[in-house]
Amino acid sequence: MPRDTDPLAGGPRDAPDTPRERPDPHRAGPPALRPASTIRTGAAPLPAPHPERAGPPDPSEPAALRATSPPAGGAPRGYRAVFAVREFRAVFAAHLLSLLGVVVSELALTVLVYELTASPLLSALTFALGMLPYLVGGTLFSGIADRYPARRVLVTCDLICAGCVAVMVLPGTPVAALLVLRCLVAAVSPVFTGTRMAALADILGEDDLYVLGRSLLRIVSQSALLAGFGVGGLLLAVVAPRGAITITVATFLGSAALLRLGTRNRPARAGGGQGGTLLRESLSGARLVLGNRRIRALLLLFWLPPAFVVAPEALAAPYADEIGAGTVALGLLMCAMPVGQIAAELYVGAVLSPRVRSLIVLPVAAVGLLPFLLYGVSPGIVPIAVALVLAGAGSACIIGLDQWFVEAVPDELRGRAMTLLTAGLMTLQGAGMALAGLAAEFFPVHQVVAGAGVLGTLCLLLLVAEVRRTAPTHHIRTEVRDGEDQHMASG
Repeated sequence: MPRDTDPLAGGPRDAPDTPRERPDPHRAGPPALRPASTIRTGAAPLPAPHPERAGPPDPSEPAALRATSPPAGGAPRGYRAVFAVREFRAVFAAHLLSLLGVVVSELALTVLVYELTASPLLSALTFALGMLPYLVGGTLFSGIADRYPARRVLVTCDLICAGCVAVMVLPGTPVAALLVLRCLVAAVSPVFTGTRMAALADILGEDDLYVLGRSLLRIVSQSALLAGFGVGGLLLAVVAPRGAITITVATFLGSAALLRLGTRNRPARAGGGQGGTLLRESLSGARLVLGNRRIRALLLLFWLPPAFVVAPEALAAPYADEIGAGTVALGLLMCAMPVGQIAAELYVGAVLSPRVRSLIVLPVAAVGLLPFLLYGVSPGIVPIAVALVLAGAGSACIIGLDQWFVEAVPDELRGRAMTLLTAGLMTLQGAGMALAGLAAEFFPVHQVVAGAGVLGTLCLLLLVAEVRRTAPTHHIRTEVRDGEDQHMASG
């Protein structure tokens, strides 16, 4: 299943392995849903970050997770500090394993459907069905992320997906069933991703380690997309599509094992499902999240740039044909933006301080789509590739935006908020692709992409103003504990 970027239960913690616990004077009463009026708004001070929930000891946990002695030597910093957390290493490995399998299986399933039907429409629909159910799953099932313990949710999602893929590889499975199973896997994806994103704050805390952990998951997602399609193409050259899909069963099971054995068992955020049906909790959470002006503005800042950024990717093949370029040029166009995204995220995470990351969020978001204007003069492949790299570098604002979002969302709503974020992100990207393709039916491709840059920039300027208006009255917290607020050149 596609995972964004897309992190779990307590006990003693040592300094380099996990963030320090902090008392929470603001938390009172059971973790039930708070009325909308009590969710902090942009004008109110943000409460202190919630400490990690300790939860009951789990005798099934590996001894390594229960170890309390701090390792020798100085504490690592930057990305190395994130990898020093044992639970994060398990989450990272599970994410990489399942993501590579997903990319390969999506490609193999598309080929399989085309072999069975000889229909380009059904083959393309197989890809589309990977995005469409996100809105349904993310809205109707988001309550799962807060209703049940995170580790249980993550492992169950992996097992459901493994079961769906196992049925796909059976020789007698009809095409209609393949598409239904594809939808089911896609509906599970936002729940998995939202739960993992929320659980990362439990594993890493809510400060610098959290945003760097999220950054690493996004980087591996982009890298896996680049590598996965290449690996999938080579694999399909030597095995049948069903054989390639079978590999995904093993990757999902491997991911489930890593999460089960490598992460702690934390209690549920919302009281273990008390207080209403799952559907009611999911819809209530969506209303509370979207009803808060600050959180809504931040969600839109996550959603809108990708909705416009997908235009040149969706129209890469038509644009290459429009200017008479070959398949090599098409590959360059497809790779340019992910390269810019990975490079920008690595630089921002490894070199810039948390304060600087916060300062660049709104300026970078406001100008991130301007490179698309170069399409308006329809230059050659090299200038366009440079423009796409620069547009990809607009992701430099995401790390600071992650910090703002986790600060704005109450702890008991975090799982639902993260699930809703993922669902909206995938849905608007799919809508952006469709609208770009529709516009290209009536206008030249280079004009469509340039128009996406103009329209997107205007929308983002308005949104940036809204985010500024909803900002807390005090300076957004960007400092790192123990004097670590400085430029870092760490791996």
